[in-house]
Amino acid sequence: MLHTPEHKERPRNARLEARVPSAQKALFQRAAALSGRTLSELVIDSTQEMAARIVHEHEVIRLSRQEQIAFVSALLTPPEPGPRLQKAAQTYRRKAGL
Repeated sequence: MLHTPEHKERPRNARLEARVPSAQKALFQRAAALSGRTLSELVIDSTQEMAARIVHEHEVIRLSRQEQIAFVSALLTPPEPGPRLQKAAQTYRRKAGL
């Protein structure tokens, strides 16, 4: 595994297995050897990097400039609540004793 200040050895308590074609395994082994890592290190590091990228892409909201302006405008000057929302708020206040 990468031995950088950010990377600390963690106890291994789960096993992950995958069946791949021999040619694919040979490619992975060659890449691992060329990078000075074991096959396990290569697979774990590569998978970790890709998984982090995928999760980040799904957690971050990207807006165009026009969408950013519309979003901020809606926050700064929200529309007046409609009749259904006003009624729901009144019902809530009554039930909550406010």
